Amino acid sequence: MREAVRVLIEGRVQGVGFRYFAQDAAMQLRLTGWVRNLPNGAVEAYAEGRRSDLETWVAHIRQGPALCRVEAVDTNWQPPQGTDSTFTVR
Repeated sequence: MREAVRVLIEGRVQGVGFRYFAQDAAMQLRLTGWVRNLPNGAVEAYAEGRRSDLETWVAHIRQGPALCRVEAVDTNWQPPQGTDSTFTVR
């Protein structure tokens, strides 16, 4: 059964390859969705897939790539929308 999660990541997460890190982790887990920078310096991401894969992905997000500093991760579980066929960087 597919589920979805919207994640807001705060900290030093722009300009450090965070979006591509999130995309790579999502693609390895065969998740669909997107990730984007926000004007306030945070990163927002949305992913759909199996709950266990989404939980693994969120754990990766909490760590981030080497140059980042994740200070807060807010997750919002929700019903899947089914609108994405892959995982993209916006």
